[in-house]
Amino acid sequence: MSPLHAITRGTPDLKSRTTILWCRALAKLVFCGCLVLSVAGCSSSSKLLDDVFGDKKTDVRAASAGDGAISPDMSAADDSQPVSELYNKGLEYMKDGSYKSAAKAFAEVERQHPYSSWATKAILMQAFAQYQRNSYDDAVNAAQRFITLHPGNKDAAYAYYLIALSYYEQISDVKRDQTDTQKALDALEEVVRRYPDTQYARDAEAKAVLARDHLAGKEMEIGRYYLKRGSYLAGINRFKKVITDYQTTSHTPEALYRLTEGYMALGVKSEAQTAAAVLGHNFPNSEWYRDAYSLVQSDGLQPVENKDSWISRAWNSVDPF
Repeated sequence: MSPLHAITRGTPDLKSRTTILWCRALAKLVFCGCLVLSVAGCSSSSKLLDDVFGDKKTDVRAASAGDGAISPDMSAADDSQPVSELYNKGLEYMKDGSYKSAAKAFAEVERQHPYSSWATKAILMQAFAQYQRNSYDDAVNAAQRFITLHPGNKDAAYAYYLIALSYYEQISDVKRDQTDTQKALDALEEVVRRYPDTQYARDAEAKAVLARDHLAGKEMEIGRYYLKRGSYLAGINRFKKVITDYQTTSHTPEALYRLTEGYMALGVKSEAQTAAAVLGHNFPNSEWYRDAYSLVQSDGLQPVENKDSWISRAWNSVDPF
């Protein structure tokens, strides 16, 4: 995924918001697709997905013994409903889009038949149902419970990915608190670290681009605020974080310019020249470089890089993962 909005003088709030909404809708589609991919080659899970997204009704009782199904007459308690009845009811609710009811039905599978293999699947289905109804905290809690109880399960990667998506869908405008954005980035990077060769990792890497761009955008917004009020050192610290932590985002050219601006205002000309030089070398056609060049030249200087500067040392030293 490429940077989702161009560098502008101000904060591209409306465009960012539109991008977020678009990405959220896309995430739903990608997620459903990944759900199908996650169970490829596993007959019981594939059958489960057929139940949710297919046209035919599948009865848990029809599953083979190798799939770990439990027959209705093997219920642990006299007052419990057959596992097949509960589970299939949850699947029917899912197909109808009644996600709240589906989550409750799968919760009953877990409660009434805690030692069945279907209880394990039901936890993950609860998480998915809660995600579908945008109840993200409940989705995260269910997915985390699945990971805690079944860390070695083949669908653990799916659970980690679901947690990441639940935070990702809560990414908000850069003017707002970005706690969920940081949580989303952390969770996305966790997916990449744990499951690097999966479709989850590939999608997580793409979504992490937006998360980093938002976190960088927040730093830029605060940094501009400080510069306008003459708090140059405070502003520089914000732009420094963009260079050190979010160097691959679309905000980097402006951050280098703002560093030039802040250091010139403080009279730290060597650092200003270095910021301008790094900007010019990496973004020679950028409007931000033209402005930085004019700024240092106005004081009779040229963009010259000091290799001992923190800017030079930080440049290209950051690995996104």
